[in-house]
Amino acid sequence: MLPGQSTTTSGHRGGSRRSQVTLIRDHQACIPLTRILGDGDIVVLLTPVVAPAQPDVGGGSDPFEPFGRALAARHPWIRHVPYTSRNGMTGTHAGFIKRAKAVVFVISGPPSAGQSSQVEMGLMARMIGEQRPQIIVACQNVHDLGLIEANFPTIVQLPGYTSSDLQSAAAVLFGEVTATSTGTTGLDVQSLMIEPKFWPPENWDGLNVVPVHELWNQCLPDQFHLEKFPLQSLLQRDGYAMHFVVRLPENREVVGFCATYTTFVDREGERLIGSLAMIIVKPAYRRRGIGLSLYDHALKQLKRIRGVDRIQLGSTFPRLLSGIPAASASEGWFRRRGWQMNGQAPGRGQDICDWILNIDDWPSSGLSAASAGLSFRQGTFDDFNLIADFIEKESARKDHTGWYDQYMNLANDGRISDIVLGLEQSQIIASALIYTPNEASSLAQDLPWARTIGSDVGGVACICIADGNPAMTTSKDTAMIRLLDACVTILKEQGMRRVFLDAVKGGYEGFQSMGKLQDPNYDSLNINVTFSKGFKNGRYIKIYGSQ
Repeated sequence: MLPGQSTTTSGHRGGSRRSQVTLIRDHQACIPLTRILGDGDIVVLLTPVVAPAQPDVGGGSDPFEPFGRALAARHPWIRHVPYTSRNGMTGTHAGFIKRAKAVVFVISGPPSAGQSSQVEMGLMARMIGEQRPQIIVACQNVHDLGLIEANFPTIVQLPGYTSSDLQSAAAVLFGEVTATSTGTTGLDVQSLMIEPKFWPPENWDGLNVVPVHELWNQCLPDQFHLEKFPLQSLLQRDGYAMHFVVRLPENREVVGFCATYTTFVDREGERLIGSLAMIIVKPAYRRRGIGLSLYDHALKQLKRIRGVDRIQLGSTFPRLLSGIPAASASEGWFRRRGWQMNGQAPGRGQDICDWILNIDDWPSSGLSAASAGLSFRQGTFDDFNLIADFIEKESARKDHTGWYDQYMNLANDGRISDIVLGLEQSQIIASALIYTPNEASSLAQDLPWARTIGSDVGGVACICIADGNPAMTTSKDTAMIRLLDACVTILKEQGMRRVFLDAVKGGYEGFQSMGKLQDPNYDSLNINVTFSKGFKNGRYIKIYGSQ
């Protein structure tokens, strides 16, 4: 048996048949449910719409209705909501899950031809439920269903979904039957574990983005979802991108994807940084070696490229993600492979996050007024050499990889006015890049997240404040505030109502002197200037690293 696995045999109320219930694992320590439930706590029971398991149960009855009644007899706040293979998890299901203390998700069996997988629907319900306890009740051998690979934390196995099976399961979930380890028909460890193996990665030709797009949105939380064509634009970059897939040999289905890029470090064009931008594996096929096969292959290919002297986790430009989403289960996986994430230095797992500013909340006057020789304006072609020198020096000092390319691309495209400068006397002390979501600039194409929020969201990126310049008398906070004010003013004139600040290091750092901040994940604060950490109702904090 697996560690912590136990087998229980119990009768059911009003029947003679005895049914075996196997607790495969309970990493959440939520069984019995009485351990976590109080009066008024809602439990959502999600069951598939399937034919009855017993011939004598007819009339189109829901075969899982006895399960709902058995649970409700023990805890009156059960909400039984069926789901279908066609519709999957809908807004109705999401609403119930968000109000629940715990979720019991029933999987009756593998999908029939043309149907969606109940396992994948369970993964979607788990994603919606976030940290809520979720109990998978499998009415078939978990190995046949692929549940071990899907990595659900709590799994109960039944031999079927007859009324007696479901009555027994309800008794186990509420602790009326004590699970023991005396059974002899428990699952064999070897039947549950699939030995990881090497899966040969293939170069992705970029011609069919649909399976990669589906895999992307299936594997990532909602706030990281992208439409098909923006994702395709980010991935198809001749000369800069090199991506790989793993396919199932029997039907060529894409079950794993890895994206990598290379970017010039400086104006010399000889040093490159390699980006291991994304590795995603279809949930039902995880823990089989697919991710490791992609990882090893991608690193090997990046190291073969002449000029690559550093590899980072996450991508700079084009921006998929800057690294690993905070609190991701993948962090430990990368740590075990040598990635340093102590947050003590650049390239060592520092936190960064994106911010949204409502322009109407920004002070309307006074911030950007010139004083003591300090001025802010859009760049001109006469500034080209000064900008190139400033960005190369400061981005190297601060480890801002890929920034030099972004500044030079805008200048070379004739969009040098999208570079906003802060000057003390005639010397550049600060700079930033601006863009609007619907324009054709290279920066707007490389940074997709502002336009996923709305057409009225402009962007500010690559904010650079001089550091270590003895001739600079302006404080860094002052330069930051007034530079941002200049960017906000220009974007407002271009019709924007909100501003997206890209990849700010250190969370709140750099914005404290502008007033208290608003974080939608915590209690609202009394503020002067309103920022919102994250977007689309989700935190957007990322961790990045390098080797």
